[in-house]
Amino acid sequence: MAVITGGRALAVAALLCTMAAMAVAWETSNVHATYYRYKLKDNEWDLNSVNAYCAPWDANKPLWWRKQYGWAALCDDSWSSGHGYCGKCIKVTNRATGAWVWARVLDKCSGGGLDLDYETVFKKIDTDGHGKEKGYLKVDYEWVKC
Repeated sequence: MAVITGGRALAVAALLCTMAAMAVAWETSNVHATYYRYKLKDNEWDLNSVNAYCAPWDANKPLWWRKQYGWAALCDDSWSSGHGYCGKCIKVTNRATGAWVWARVLDKCSGGGLDLDYETVFKKIDTDGHGKEKGYLKVDYEWVKC
């Protein structure tokens, strides 16, 4: 077994701390997730038609890209950095059932939590129907590479 000493030990410790901080920053637990009806099929997966926040940056992406995952809106103040979340993917897990699906962040909202497209995200993880009854789900989400 190799022993790390001196400056290398500090560098390794700093790297491990950074990685741990990144892991925490990329997961969010017990989030209030409501649903929104983008009516993606009716609107032909067009970000402009649904007035999605990310339309200026992502509306001209190929149709396969826009259809690859269901859509989500991120509802927090971290949008102040501009469009940095546009097109990024999250894995959303229903805390009650464990059902999960990937979604692409293509819109923003306010009030905290997430708005999930009803057909392509919310309905798929609302496997017991309680989310539709209550109008929301409690979910965990983590940022994932698309």
